[in-house]
Amino acid sequence: MSHIKGEIRNQSTAFPVTLEEMIDENNPVRVIDLFIDGLDMDKLQFIATGNKKEGRPAYEPKILLKLYLYGYLNRIRTSRLLERECERNLEVIWLLGNLKPCFRTIAGFRSDNKAALNNLFKLFVQMLRSWTLWHHKTAMEL
Repeated sequence: MSHIKGEIRNQSTAFPVTLEEMIDENNPVRVIDLFIDGLDMDKLQFIATGNKKEGRPAYEPKILLKLYLYGYLNRIRTSRLLERECERNLEVIWLLGNLKPCFRTIAGFRSDNKAALNNLFKLFVQMLRSWTLWHHKTAMEL
């Protein structure tokens, strides 16, 4: 009896696959990406942390916003779970450009920007409603 077999994991291919090719053009993460990239961060009053001269540079706040919005829409709430998604989830890897913030960075950004994050989520839902992509039933489930 024959079986369907997967690819050999370490075999190279003639045509390399990019992150861009792994995410369908209709994938919702593309909406998140466009939405966050179009925001005026000063107007939304997000606090950028880690702008010191010494030490490791901080993540751009838009990167962490993309992660939080993805988590909000997919019911991934904790910083440790969001950190794990950065390692294993192709959508998140694409969305963040393969950046992998640690859970402390993720949690710190959330605690520094609670009100701004709530406003961001409301703004995103309003945008989806204006496109008729968000329904009251969906909002109640979240």
